[in-house]
Amino acid sequence: MTARIDGFSKLSKSDKIDWIVSNFTHDPEGFKSLIKQYWNDDTELQRIHDEFAENTISNFYLPLGIAPNFLINGKIYAIPMAVEESSVVAAASNAAKYWQNRGGFKAVVLRTEKVGQVHFTFSGASSWLEEAFISLKPKLIQDLKPLMKNMEERGGGLLSLELRNKTSLLDNYYQLHATFETKDAMGANFINSCLEQLAASWEEEIDRREYTGGDHPDTEIIMSILSNYVPDCIVRAEVSCPVNVLDEDAMDTELFARKMIQAVSIAQVEPFRAVTHNKGIMNGVDAVVLATGNDFRAVEAGVHAYAAREGSYKGLTEAWIEDGQFSLRIDLPLALGTVGGLTRLHPLVRFSMEVLGQPSAKELMELVAVAGLAQNFAALRSLVTTGIQQGHMKMHLLNILNQLGASSTEKEKVVAHFKTATVSFNEAQQVLEQIRRS
Repeated sequence: MTARIDGFSKLSKSDKIDWIVSNFTHDPEGFKSLIKQYWNDDTELQRIHDEFAENTISNFYLPLGIAPNFLINGKIYAIPMAVEESSVVAAASNAAKYWQNRGGFKAVVLRTEKVGQVHFTFSGASSWLEEAFISLKPKLIQDLKPLMKNMEERGGGLLSLELRNKTSLLDNYYQLHATFETKDAMGANFINSCLEQLAASWEEEIDRREYTGGDHPDTEIIMSILSNYVPDCIVRAEVSCPVNVLDEDAMDTELFARKMIQAVSIAQVEPFRAVTHNKGIMNGVDAVVLATGNDFRAVEAGVHAYAAREGSYKGLTEAWIEDGQFSLRIDLPLALGTVGGLTRLHPLVRFSMEVLGQPSAKELMELVAVAGLAQNFAALRSLVTTGIQQGHMKMHLLNILNQLGASSTEKEKVVAHFKTATVSFNEAQQVLEQIRRS
C-alpha cells in the first residue's frame, strides 16, 4: 500500500525526494541519483528554477533547437524551438529554406483584443439590471483607474465593457464582458486583477441600488477570470509564389499545387484529418511559445476553440491558386507576452528573446504564426509527395538506437544503412543485431 503524507509542501527538497523514491520507486538510491543529476550546479540558478512551480524536486529537460533561415517580412530570423518530437525543427528549417528563395513569409497582426469576464447570477428583472449597468458603468470604469494607470501609460487598458444576458442558456446567468489591450504583456494577472475589482464594485453598487420591483433580488458573483479564447487577437501569416517556381522534384508543379490545396480542403471538412492537420501546426507554435516562456496550454486551448468557432472543427490553414500564384495562409488567435512571467526569469528564455532580436508582443505573434505555417507546409509537402514516414522516421532513428543501447560506432553504421532504406523499429533492431554479430 502506498504511503500518505501530510505537510509535503513544508518538507525540504531533499526530504521530498527521500519520501518519493522510498515510497513510489523500486530503486530509491538509483532514482535519487538520477533526480540530482538534473540539478544545476549553480545553486542560485537552481533556486530560480525551483521557485517556478511548487513541490519541485528536479528539472525536466527539453531540447532547445534552432530553425535558421526564416525570411519574415524581409528580415532573416533564427527561431528557437523547445520540443522533444523528432523532425519538428528539421521540418521548420526545411520550410524556411524552401521559401527563402520564393519571397519568404509575410506576417501581420490583425487585432490584439483580449477578453475577461465577471460571471454572476441575478434573480430579478433583466430590464432593471440593464438600466443599472448603463447608470453604473462610468463608476465601474473609474474604480479601475488605479489598477490601469501603468498599463494606460503604455497605451493599453480597458477597451470595452458590456453586460451580457445569458439567461437563455442558464437560469439567472449574466456576464460583465470586458475587452483589454495589454501591449507587450500577455496580461493575465493584469486582466484578472481588473476583473476582481469590477466584480467587487458591481456587487456593492447593485446591492445598494434601489429595486423598484419588490424585494431586492439576489446578486451573486460566481467567478472573475480572463478567457484564453481570443478570437479578436489574431495574427496572419502567408507564403505565396508562382506555381511554376514551386520546383517539386517528386511531381509536376501544377499537380503538386493542386494536391496541396486538396489536402488543405480535406482538413476543412473532415474533423479526423483536421485534428492531425492542426496538431502539426501546433508542433511549431508550441515549440516557439515554450522557448519564449509563454503559456502553451493557453495557446493550445484558444487555437482549438478558434478552429471550431463555426460549429465544426476545421483545419487552420487555407490554400488557393489565383492568377497562377499559389498561396498558403493561416490565421491564429495568439495572446503572447514579451514582458512578465518567465520572460525575464528563465535564462534560456532570455537567450531566445535575444536571438529573436527582443521582439515586441506583436512581433512575437508574427514569428509564432510563421513557425506554425512552416510546419504545416512541411507536413503537407511530405504527405502529398513522399509520405510522412520517410523523413520523420529517419529523424526518429537516433531515438530508436538510443533505446536499443547502440554505441557511437554502431549508430554510424546503422544510420549509413538507412540512407537508402525505410526506417522502422524492427528493421533498425535487426540491422543493429547484424552489426553486433559481425
